[in-house]
Amino acid sequence: MDTKVINGNRSRPDHPPGCFEVVKGVADWLLSRTDVRPRIGMICGTGMGSVPGMINVRNEFAFEDIPHFPVSTVKGHAGKLILGFIGSVPVMCMKGRAHYYEGYDIAQCVLPVRVMKECGVTHMMISNAAGALNENFQVGDVMIMKDHVNFLGLAGVNPLRGISDDRFGPRFLLTSRIYDKEMRQMAKQAAKELGYESQFHEGVFAMVGGPNFETVAECRMLRMMGIDTVGMSTAHEALAGHHCGIKVFAFSIVTNKCDMEYDSGYHISHDQILASGFRMELMIRMWISTIISLLSAELEKTKS
Repeated sequence: MDTKVINGNRSRPDHPPGCFEVVKGVADWLLSRTDVRPRIGMICGTGMGSVPGMINVRNEFAFEDIPHFPVSTVKGHAGKLILGFIGSVPVMCMKGRAHYYEGYDIAQCVLPVRVMKECGVTHMMISNAAGALNENFQVGDVMIMKDHVNFLGLAGVNPLRGISDDRFGPRFLLTSRIYDKEMRQMAKQAAKELGYESQFHEGVFAMVGGPNFETVAECRMLRMMGIDTVGMSTAHEALAGHHCGIKVFAFSIVTNKCDMEYDSGYHISHDQILASGFRMELMIRMWISTIISLLSAELEKTKS
């Protein structure tokens, strides 16, 4: 059987999910069908379905129509890839995402991020719906992510695992600064300009596998570790983006408070999380639009 050598490593012969050849093929497929050359990539999570409404749309593709693209099966994730403009800034926006708990290989889950890079994306904005562990956070608040604990990654479910390909990034990656400091500062400035400062925080996010919500004991453990919000996405996407050189910004929409007491009688459902996200969409749209306006000057400087 024919095999290919990448960086001295002998690869599998059958183009595994998420390999460079597959990613490049998907990017070429998209670029041949649009005149948009995106600089910002966006991943809109649970409850953020109307946020892409701020985009002046040029092209829209259903995930199932894009070769090799993972298709979301979760309510609240429309499964569309949108290319267009916010102001003068070209963007590529995922309206929904595929989660690891849906049965995908982790490399398939981050394939869209790597496709964004091959399409020209230099900056990425990722959102998620999350439960608040920090007692000072309220439903309706937003947490800008300054760091994360990736429990899937610690257990070996890591998008960087496997054959190393320098066309994506280095084998051994420094991850102490995944979330771009300048973009975080712009986000805080945007919140202040809009008068939303009291609803915005900065903190640490934990990614768990899901799809079940966390037990009381798990929530208590996470809080003892200094974690502020918890959810079932984002960390692997941020890791893949950072690996391939994208500047990454991510935030949690606080859609529920985590249950820390056995006798609280507290109940949470996916529908409640969706409803909480929908109520916040106008604020989030204005905030993201302001961030992109602030970011546009930097993008103009680095225009190739």
